[in-house]
Amino acid sequence: MANDRQYDELRRAIDALTARVAQLERLISGERREAAARRSAPAPPINAPKEPHTYDLESRIGGHWLNRVGIVAVLTGVSYFLKYAFDNEWVGPAGRVVIGFIAGVALVFWSEHVRRSGYGAFSHSLKATGIGILYLSLWACSQLYHLIPISLAFLAMMSVTAATIALALRQNAELIAAFAAIGAFLTPVVLSTGENNAAVLFTYVTLLDAGALFLFHYRSWMRLLVGSYIGTLILYSSWHSTFYTPNQFPIAITSISVIFVIFGLVPFLQRPALEALAIQLIVLANSAVYFYELWELFQHAAATRPAALAAIALSSVYFTGAHFLTSRTLAATAQIHAAIGSAFLVIAVPIALDAHWITIGWLAEGAALIQTSRRTRNKTLDFIGGIAFGLGVCRLLVVDQYNPRLIFFNERIAISALAIAVLALAAITWARLERDIRRQIVPILIVAMNVVALVSLNREVTDAFRGILRDFAYSALWMAYGAGLMFAGFWKASRFLRWQALILIFVTICKVFSYDTSSLDRGYRILSFIALGMVLLVTSFLYQRGWFKFKDT
Repeated sequence: MANDRQYDELRRAIDALTARVAQLERLISGERREAAARRSAPAPPINAPKEPHTYDLESRIGGHWLNRVGIVAVLTGVSYFLKYAFDNEWVGPAGRVVIGFIAGVALVFWSEHVRRSGYGAFSHSLKATGIGILYLSLWACSQLYHLIPISLAFLAMMSVTAATIALALRQNAELIAAFAAIGAFLTPVVLSTGENNAAVLFTYVTLLDAGALFLFHYRSWMRLLVGSYIGTLILYSSWHSTFYTPNQFPIAITSISVIFVIFGLVPFLQRPALEALAIQLIVLANSAVYFYELWELFQHAAATRPAALAAIALSSVYFTGAHFLTSRTLAATAQIHAAIGSAFLVIAVPIALDAHWITIGWLAEGAALIQTSRRTRNKTLDFIGGIAFGLGVCRLLVVDQYNPRLIFFNERIAISALAIAVLALAAITWARLERDIRRQIVPILIVAMNVVALVSLNREVTDAFRGILRDFAYSALWMAYGAGLMFAGFWKASRFLRWQALILIFVTICKVFSYDTSSLDRGYRILSFIALGMVLLVTSFLYQRGWFKFKDT
């Protein structure tokens, strides 16, 4: 029995030891997993500063702007010291350039050390300063001290630019790329010899713009793209104002066309999530600047018809672009392309046509654009169509002059009828829209129709009659037109038309009582008063019968 008891105790002890060993093994394996996880996690920088939770104004001033001001202050002090040393001939020209190179390279390497320590913004500022010193040193070496030829300085500056862009891509730093772009666009300026090297200049600019487009596509660096476009415009404008002559036409039109194509590709390389306002502004600026430059070149060559053909060709390009952008779900940018295409069609009319054909062209374009807008649901086309209408109507009323041989059967009446027809078409189209701002423009179109009709008929009266008979004809025309408007207002149950009729009748009353009584012969005076009285009595009778109680619009 004693042996059995001892055996049981020994079994219990072994079981307890086994349980404790299993528990220890579980603890050890858990600690090993935690250690492995800690080893796999990236270690924070030793001296990395803690990022503030909120970038308030104080943090921005203290963390960003003060370091930039500090760098400027240090560089200013060093520049004063160097100037003092140079003025006193302590250092010769070659030594000065070498000091600049050493300082620029040193700042770039130091900025890398600072970046690895966790100070990214400060590192970028140092790197930008070093790059600027390298550019200035190369400029001084070539232009100020003439130590190396211009071609070698140009290649050296391009090498600095290429290295900077490579560094920006590696660190995904748009700020560094921006400083590289600034240096690249300043290079032809600071190394200019005053000679016209257009082919070299625009080949160089094309390469820069293509690089900016590449970086935009792969890095979405919008500010770099905008800066490149501005730099390109500055360089082209400077060259054009200084060197352009008619024999430079081929290189000029080729250069601006290549630049136009490069920046015209911007919306097709953007992602749908990046449909930014800046891209749309580039699209607008690119189209406007390119056509202005084309027009100026053709003006120098005294050729206006090619400018009109260019406007029509550009409209086709932008309409095609709008179609492809719509398929890529870039709706806003597509509408802007459609609007630009429509605008080029409107611009082409006065360039290609003359006299009253300009009016006809604008009116026809307005009608076509509004009908196209109805099918494509592009409100921008309505806006451009409205502008075309306005230009056509204003030209018809103010600018166009006619010498008709026949009364009422002439070009003036025909064009006026066309204007009324297209205005009526737009009014009918927009009146069918529910809760749309274009519906609110319908009354303006109706007023414009009546103004065009009345002015045209007045001009026919002016050409048909002379003296007293003309004055009486004016009154008769106004009364008849007012009566027609009044009947139309009752027939269509339109208070708006009736108010126009009342205003015209009031103007006629004023003319009859103030002018006709003293200027017309007795016979015409009697007819004028009788006709006016009949119109007023009939109008009053219609109102008293309650016709105006119909459902009005």
